[in-house]
Amino acid sequence: MQVEVWSDVVCPWCYLGKRRLETALAGFEHADEVEVVFRSFELDPTAPQHGHELSTGVLARKYGRSEGEIRQMQQQLVDLAAAEGLAFRLAETVHTRTVDAHRLLHLALATGGAALQRELAEALHAAYFLDAEDVGDHAVLLRVATSVGLDGGRVRAVLASAEYADAVAADVDRARAYGATGVPFFVLGRRFAVSGAQPAEVLGQALQRAWSDARNHG
Repeated sequence: MQVEVWSDVVCPWCYLGKRRLETALAGFEHADEVEVVFRSFELDPTAPQHGHELSTGVLARKYGRSEGEIRQMQQQLVDLAAAEGLAFRLAETVHTRTVDAHRLLHLALATGGAALQRELAEALHAAYFLDAEDVGDHAVLLRVATSVGLDGGRVRAVLASAEYADAVAADVDRARAYGATGVPFFVLGRRFAVSGAQPAEVLGQALQRAWSDARNHG
């Protein structure tokens, strides 16, 4: 059974959702027969290629809130992440474009399958949220991608071109077709959708339902 996860590498809820899905899978008896594939979603396609401005100020303008209010919201997320074993550095993250990171996730899927893509997704999330690195920076992307086993030559070639840009756009179009307005957005067995970083228990129930449905409908 396939579980598709629409997410963005700079979305804190997506990293939380990834962890919660992993927790749900750890308690799912058929986990070894589940393939998790990450699909692209850009929260802000207009973001600058190289992030120089901290995300806090950008979010404050976007939502019409003070930076103090945004920092309070970020702290709540930091606390939630800590409960999942993640040490978020949200106050240090920069506003940056993610299309190139998504293109590399497609490269990973094409060359190493879902397992390699999962490793890269984890490494990209960690680089942004745990290390506060600019995941729009090609030097960062090259280092992160090669650290999980991707070929440096292929990574450079993809970053220097528009390769996989059409695949990223197709993922975004599919998300819209499903009615997804935000991420993370999970589609299980191509039949059941779960929106948001739901608790592991909820995702576990969704896994069981999708699995049973697949068995009943062949």
